[in-house]
Amino acid sequence: MSEDLKLNRPKVILIAAMGRNREIGSNNDLMWHLRADMQFFRETTMGHFVIMGRKNFDSIPPKYKPLQGRVNVIITRNPDFLYEECYTCSSIEESIEIAASNGEEKVFVIGGGQIYQLAMDAGLVDEMYITHVDGSFSQAEVFYPDFTEGDWEKIHLQSVKADIQNEFDFEIFHYTRKHN
Repeated sequence: MSEDLKLNRPKVILIAAMGRNREIGSNNDLMWHLRADMQFFRETTMGHFVIMGRKNFDSIPPKYKPLQGRVNVIITRNPDFLYEECYTCSSIEESIEIAASNGEEKVFVIGGGQIYQLAMDAGLVDEMYITHVDGSFSQAEVFYPDFTEGDWEKIHLQSVKADIQNEFDFEIFHYTRKHN
């Protein structure tokens, strides 16, 4: 990543829902139905760039592709992959450069597990919105990356009890990286 981008890059925010054991997916899909969390996701990311891996993009139901009201950026190893109305690129750094070159001030990394890990490993993450789902999911194949909670300020945003539209209890937290 260029030095200029490091200085002038948009804020990078991860947004995810995970089970008690950091589970985020199975068979290229979520393992729960949480309408209130999907509404939070939509409202939070609306009007911004959303960065995702190709498998995550493939998991979006066709009627919702690309995610409306947001600029979709897909990271893929396939140089021939194209999707109408979406940017494609080959790295997390390139996806952020695309957003920066379009004047975006914050971008949302929306998954999947490999893309979250790439952003964490590159030290690019400024904030996270994490929905903590009150459940354990043994069928999980994809997990949210480990992180040290002590490195983050954690603010509780919302608690939701299970009901007809929300399969499990959950809580949403906003994490902001502490600066030493």
